[in-house]
Amino acid sequence: MMSQITKSLLVAALAASVAWVAAPTSRASAQEIQITGPLAGAPAVRRLRQHRVGRVQLVVPTVGYTLQDEFSRSLMVGLGAHVHFTDFLGIGVWGAMANFAGAFQIDTDLTTQVITNGQTTDRNRLSMPSNEGFGDQIAQLLGLASVHLIFAPLRGKLALFQGAFADTDFWILAGFAAAFVEERADVTDASVCAGATSSAACLDSQTARNVRFAPAPMIGVGLNLYFNEFLGMSIQWRAFPFDMNPSGTDESGQGADGGPGGGFPDGQINAEDQRFYFHHMINLGLIINLPPEIQVSD
Repeated sequence: MMSQITKSLLVAALAASVAWVAAPTSRASAQEIQITGPLAGAPAVRRLRQHRVGRVQLVVPTVGYTLQDEFSRSLMVGLGAHVHFTDFLGIGVWGAMANFAGAFQIDTDLTTQVITNGQTTDRNRLSMPSNEGFGDQIAQLLGLASVHLIFAPLRGKLALFQGAFADTDFWILAGFAAAFVEERADVTDASVCAGATSSAACLDSQTARNVRFAPAPMIGVGLNLYFNEFLGMSIQWRAFPFDMNPSGTDESGQGADGGPGGGFPDGQINAEDQRFYFHHMINLGLIINLPPEIQVSD
């Protein structure tokens, strides 16, 4: 008797399963709401405050500081401007001078240690005619100018101290920069610093300077905070790699086969002594938006 009841239950369960599989399926209710409900065709965000589209953003001034330089840091003061075709894409220019065009020098602790404790020998006399004058031979950044595209993929609000709220957007830039660099002038006569002591000509070569233009790519990221429709603040990180000789020393030379590096030290200071140098910096800037009124989406 029990076996017949069990068989009956199994047959009933099997029949129910077959009927459920054979039944026609329908679209998910959530999909029906998306297509035919009251939100069909609605934008993702309503009343969006568009701080960029159709506006010029002046970033005046920008104040920055270079990071991780070996021998000399730069205080960068400049200005920038961005024109935005949409709320997420625009083009911009930026320029800054370093240490007010070389009016002063910010030495690192490494430079101070070399000046204090450096030793001049017959082997390194060209690289450092005197330890006291080492600060005069290191490279200095005089200024920068860039043209770049700017892309702002993210936006939102930032709560300040849980009481004040600021519209924000995160942006990325990429473009080209022109760096103006002051370096130790070339020394092509290997006999200038030959000898047991540094001659007057050798000491003069330590202070002789050369200014050159160095093209470089530029990348960066940043965060804009908008206090109102007209004013805001920009926090930026920028990087611009190019070749330079930061220490003004004899770092490389040509070998017997004419290739670089094989003849070190070659008794000359020139472009062969430059190396790939990755500069980067942090900037803060005041944003002025023109026209002062923002556009608001539907």
